[in-house]
Amino acid sequence: MQREKFSSRLGFLLISAGCAIGLGNVWRFPYIAGLYGGAAFVLIYLFFLVILGLPIMVMEFSVGRASRRSAAASFRVLEPQGSHWHLFGYVAMAGNYLLMMFYTTIGGWMLAYFFKMLRGEFVGLSPQEVPGVYDAMLADPKGMVLWMLLAVLLGFGICSLGLQNGVERITKVMMSSLFVVMLVLVVRAVTLPGAGEGLRFYLYPDFSRMREQGFATTVFAAMGQAFFTLSIGVGSMAIFGSYIGKDRRLTGEAVSVTALDTLVALLAGAIIFPSCFAFGVNPDSGPGLVFKTLPNIFGAMPAGRLWGTLFFVFMTFAALSTIVAVFENILSFAMDLWGWGRKKAVVINILLIFLLSLPAALGYNYLSGITPLGAGSTILDFEGFLVSNNFLPLGSLVYLLFCVTRYGWGWDNFIAEADTGKGLRFPKWARFYVTFLLPLIVLVVFAYGYLEKFFLKG
Repeated sequence: MQREKFSSRLGFLLISAGCAIGLGNVWRFPYIAGLYGGAAFVLIYLFFLVILGLPIMVMEFSVGRASRRSAAASFRVLEPQGSHWHLFGYVAMAGNYLLMMFYTTIGGWMLAYFFKMLRGEFVGLSPQEVPGVYDAMLADPKGMVLWMLLAVLLGFGICSLGLQNGVERITKVMMSSLFVVMLVLVVRAVTLPGAGEGLRFYLYPDFSRMREQGFATTVFAAMGQAFFTLSIGVGSMAIFGSYIGKDRRLTGEAVSVTALDTLVALLAGAIIFPSCFAFGVNPDSGPGLVFKTLPNIFGAMPAGRLWGTLFFVFMTFAALSTIVAVFENILSFAMDLWGWGRKKAVVINILLIFLLSLPAALGYNYLSGITPLGAGSTILDFEGFLVSNNFLPLGSLVYLLFCVTRYGWGWDNFIAEADTGKGLRFPKWARFYVTFLLPLIVLVVFAYGYLEKFFLKG
């Protein structure tokens, strides 16, 4: 089967960035930046983004482009004879399916809030009544399933049109619109009365706040966010590497994708922090900030219904960009392993993803009694923990070792592929770092995730 290709470099950059961006950047990044000191945290985060996430992204792109296959088959193509690296392909498949088992539910929340804001459902509600809308949405099993199903159908509907006509073309429009909406919201946020305090918090490093949380805790939080924001470790980037030509070196492409990903995160903070300070909202209010607090902010703004609708358009695009990208990876598994056509893969996976996503969608109502991570936790929390704290770091370690050791693909093959074309070269002086130090850092991030979850609470 002939491998599809992107029609342009812009398409590759936008869909790769769309996969990386997701809701972790526009939802989680402002929250943890607020918790760990604003600008002080951002500086540390950017440092680790370069030394942790960027090298592994180059490796995923390289494995994908050299093999012209998804993670399901790429290791089988490149591994030394008699080795068993290809078994990781099944782990990568499981990681992508598990990610979509809960991410489609969150995508459904964004769609629901876009329509709620558009209909004016929050108009006239008091600050005490707004959180009740969110709680009622979670408690409604039919609504939760329907919104999740809509996210699944939208994602696979785009993918069913093909790489160029569907994924690439629509993602270009969606990502371009995302940036336009964000810029409009940034302008509105920074011109609110009192927004200057929020910008000062966001842009002026305050290391005393970092000391309050603990220096080590802040550093590990920055490492974790830098590591997980790029969606590396389960082949989500490798698939897009398999769709691009040999005309450009992959380090430069990874830098461009990382820059777009970071730009969205920084713009999200420029929306959230000025708005919070303008209306007296604590910027470290947590994940509920988006659903329970921000509608009050929009309600207090002139033309708040319009700004709120635009905000949730932005959040919906961010969610769908990741959903479409990971769905494309899932479809490629079926096409690479079993030779299925795209249409057949879409139909089967719509049913499969819908069924697999039901536990997360019902985890707040019918299945609310299941608390896998302790009191107050949900099935969605557990699935998110499995992906973020297990599949992503350990999968990244596999890509690292495969690309730098003689027991895998090896350094020489990796560097030859990464440096094919024109553009920025992968620094050869970094060989010692990525071979010996970076694997240890990845293991530390993995171990700290468990320490923080089970032993450092409270």
